[in-house]
Amino acid sequence: MSYPKIDFLYLSEPDMVKAGVNDPVKCTDCMEDLLKILYEGDYRMGGENGNSHGCMVTFPVEPEFPNMPKDGPDRRFMAMPAYLGGKFDIAGMKWYGSNVANRDKKVPRSILTVMLNDKDTGAPKALMSANLISAFRTAAIPGVGVRYLAKEDSKVLGIVGPGMINAITAETFCNLRPIETIKIKGRGQASIDRFISYVKEKCPQVKDFVVCETLEECVRDSDILSFATSTPTGGQANYPTIKDEWVKKGCLICGPGAVNVSDELINSSKLVVDNSKLYEAWAEEYPYPTFDTMFLLGCKYLDMVHEGKLDKSRIEDLGGIVSGAIPGRKDDDEIILYSIGGMPVEDVAWGKTVYDNAVRLGIGTPLNLWDTPYLY
Repeated sequence: MSYPKIDFLYLSEPDMVKAGVNDPVKCTDCMEDLLKILYEGDYRMGGENGNSHGCMVTFPVEPEFPNMPKDGPDRRFMAMPAYLGGKFDIAGMKWYGSNVANRDKKVPRSILTVMLNDKDTGAPKALMSANLISAFRTAAIPGVGVRYLAKEDSKVLGIVGPGMINAITAETFCNLRPIETIKIKGRGQASIDRFISYVKEKCPQVKDFVVCETLEECVRDSDILSFATSTPTGGQANYPTIKDEWVKKGCLICGPGAVNVSDELINSSKLVVDNSKLYEAWAEEYPYPTFDTMFLLGCKYLDMVHEGKLDKSRIEDLGGIVSGAIPGRKDDDEIILYSIGGMPVEDVAWGKTVYDNAVRLGIGTPLNLWDTPYLY
């Protein structure tokens, strides 16, 4: 960048696809590098603790003003800033707008953009469409978990919540393990049909799709499980709940969405999180019991620590396992519970990788901020 002139690159969603945003294996490789950097600590996110998920605007149930939005499922505006060091060495932010009612307008529930910025001046380097950044990195973080924690011969995948996030997650997992059967528990036939159509196209090695009537049917005999249901309200009693006797020995349970398990299963399983400091930040930001508000398993782990039911040292970071500092799977009978919170450093990492590809390939539209600033 040559100052004082500042140009930056605009990347539309078609540009992002041309630049490789939808490559599940490369995204998983990128998230593996990211997790190592997280474990080393070379990053910052929002808040005084440097680990906040972001700053969110929420709305009242009955607004005083006629034009103010009403609270509703997944209705939010959220700024998610981060700096990521290591080979990425970039600052950035995901801007997040979400409303379930968007589907009536034939647009996604969440509409996302990412801005990448020079770490020293703050100057913009790129503004990019980010729905695919977010979707593929959301799938790739559990993908790293599958790479390091799932049994090598895992053939049966259980999917709870067959939306597009779990469709991409299934695509990612099928590139990492010899998945032959996918069991599906969903609430609507349309989403189940879209899921099956997508996975059939992307993963021809899958031989059987089994649509399950009950959660128990989906969980039993699955080698890997992925939960990505719509955010439930009303506390943990409303989360999809697994009974201990349903879980196959050696199963890896991935929880990027709401899932509940017994205290006994937590105490007898290997407990892994994407970044333990993220859950500690949530425990500071939300009142105890945090798991009633934040539906992720890692929040339940810390609630149990708070209650004296769990030793905090039992909670392990995947970055430590990837780096070789912490042992991975003990044996083929070990059940592993993996909590995935999602962080803006992930969007920055994959966004920077795709941006570098776009620059190399000459993709995108250059935009000018100024040649000389009016004020300085």
